[in-house]
Amino acid sequence: MKMSESKWTEEELNEVKEDILAALETVIDPELGIDIVNLGLVYEVNLDEEGYCEVKMTLTTMGCPLADVITEQIHDALSDIDEIKKLEVKLVWYPAWTTDRMSRYARISLGIR
Repeated sequence: MKMSESKWTEEELNEVKEDILAALETVIDPELGIDIVNLGLVYEVNLDEEGYCEVKMTLTTMGCPLADVITEQIHDALSDIDEIKKLEVKLVWYPAWTTDRMSRYARISLGIR
């Protein structure tokens, strides 16, 4: 998570980052049944002192028909974090997602070595 010069202490920043990542872990990819963090779909989270949060993420495939569903779930998941005043989810395609980005948990769950 990147942070511009802010009014928050390092400890507060780390707490907000943990809250954001924990909330993003509740967003489940409907096709794979694993959360987007463990799938390695979240590439970057930025938060500025004004409360603008930007989540840069990708999808497992470029033509994924569930992009809108996942984006809506992210908005819902992060809506309870008071420090976030405005949220933008940006889909990026570089670097391309591969199974190498998945956590050990996701690999075991999906039977990937």
